[in-house]
Amino acid sequence: MAYLDQNPALGYPLAAGLGLLVGSFLNVVILRLPRRMEWEWKREAREVLGEPELYDPPPPGIVVERSHCPHCGHQLAWYENIPVLSWLALRGRCRSCKAPISIQYPLVELLTAVLCLVCVWRFGFGWQGFGACLLTCFLIALSGIDLRTQLLPDSLTLPLMWLGLVAALDNLYMPAKPALLGAIAGYVSLWSVWWLFKQVTGKEGMGHGDFKLLAALGAWVGLAGVLPIILLSSLVGAVVGSIWLAVKGRDRATPIPFGPYLAIAGWIVFMWGDQLLGLYRSYAGF
Repeated sequence: MAYLDQNPALGYPLAAGLGLLVGSFLNVVILRLPRRMEWEWKREAREVLGEPELYDPPPPGIVVERSHCPHCGHQLAWYENIPVLSWLALRGRCRSCKAPISIQYPLVELLTAVLCLVCVWRFGFGWQGFGACLLTCFLIALSGIDLRTQLLPDSLTLPLMWLGLVAALDNLYMPAKPALLGAIAGYVSLWSVWWLFKQVTGKEGMGHGDFKLLAALGAWVGLAGVLPIILLSSLVGAVVGSIWLAVKGRDRATPIPFGPYLAIAGWIVFMWGDQLLGLYRSYAGF
């Protein structure tokens, strides 16, 4: 790791290349994990209700099954699965059936590579840089899933929270106490908003996954970072959400996933929270 820190001309391309590969895997997680979850929920529901077993083969797994075209089932050869380059070479279409390939694939791969580069630039190639890249990959996967399905799986939010707490045990970004208090404050703050909104309106204003995501982010940024995440995510969500509703011609009752805004705000606060707080204090004259 010290060698890579001393030779960034080697380290940065390596980080970008690994980011592209991990981004390809994140696409698989974004697309397949919700389908696996839905299949497991149906199977568990049949067991609880005592319904007879049905022939319902599981959807493709996340790790073992090879990538394939969702339209014709064509299994991709290795040269059709090279991040970004294969999509460009195929001109965004399946080689077998010519169906369009979603632009999500290269965008997620490029986003992962760029953000991982920022992480190692900010924290170096040691454990801090690795942890920052890990947090980034979790947030990209969670944002992609929430945008597609309005779900924030416990199988991602809860491990992310525990990883943040474990990192705090070694003082990687902060001591353990601020991390633990951040996780608690993150969950309780959004849960309180949800509970009050439900008491007043009788409706649920957000999903429980949002509480757990903010708890996970609180474990990484500490107690002091929770409020900036809430404020920044609310601001970004209000602006972007209003524009999206206007473009789509939807009314304000249309549900909008809040997870991506939490993820964006949490990543920014994690990366530059101290600097942002310093700018705010200098501007406010504190």
